[in-house]
Amino acid sequence: MFIFYRKRVFLASISTGHTSYILTEVESSRGGEYKWGHCMLTLADCRRRIQLEFFLGTLRARRESLRKIELLIKHLEQFRTALRTEAGLIEQYEAKQKLKPRKVKKEGANK
Repeated sequence: MFIFYRKRVFLASISTGHTSYILTEVESSRGGEYKWGHCMLTLADCRRRIQLEFFLGTLRARRESLRKIELLIKHLEQFRTALRTEAGLIEQYEAKQKLKPRKVKKEGANK
């Protein structure tokens, strides 16, 4: 098996000690003559792993695999937008909470 493309990237900084990663692999078609190659996307976190195969052996499979990766990218981009929005809202809320004066309990108030 001759790998045309292989890349593994850890998704968390090394200081966290987390082992989540993404691994992408595309086996060479040897100039188009070998269509049964291994094309796999692996997403993993500390406890789980998901592998998505992108088969290129038939015209239909190639179309479906390309459609699958385009759909994944589209929804990952939308997910990223939603995460950024929610992270910003949380940060705004926390900033407002820091500015609010805290209520001071009076002595004997719980008696």
